[in-house]
Amino acid sequence: MAKVATVITDLFEDIEFTSPRDVLIEVGHEVITIGPEAGHTAKGKQGEAEVTIDKSIDDVKSADYDALFIPGGFSPDKLRKDDRIVDFVREFAFARKPIFTICHGPQLLVNADILRGKDITSVKQVAIDVKNAGANFYDEEVVIDPSGIISSRTPEDIDAFNKAIVEALA
Repeated sequence: MAKVATVITDLFEDIEFTSPRDVLIEVGHEVITIGPEAGHTAKGKQGEAEVTIDKSIDDVKSADYDALFIPGGFSPDKLRKDDRIVDFVREFAFARKPIFTICHGPQLLVNADILRGKDITSVKQVAIDVKNAGANFYDEEVVIDPSGIISSRTPEDIDAFNKAIVEALA
């Protein structure tokens, strides 16, 4: 089964992390949380979820993972100022490994400069950012780019997103 690297920090959108994580684990995949500091307890912006970061970005290599998951909320915006995280994300794109992102998650893809010519969706307020980064934006519940990027808009689309990421790893 797949090892899924999840980049996350404080103010992630609770259900956009917990629901995909739970579904991935349920079907047998391993989900590893990665952030600036191992052991940090990241809190969801709704106050409904907390997650202890498994590994520091300094202690991981993209080659050790099969896919990357970027939950939404304010977490991606906070993480994109960290060049180590941005480089980690970029490595998944260059290796053409699956990248799963929802809501504000594409902000990290914008900073990694990997969206030119890619098909993607996001929450409405990030749409202009992905368009300016050269992506083809679609206002749909799930968009699957041939490169392996699977994107979704909001918690309302979570079931379709979960189905798409499970199928991608099957």
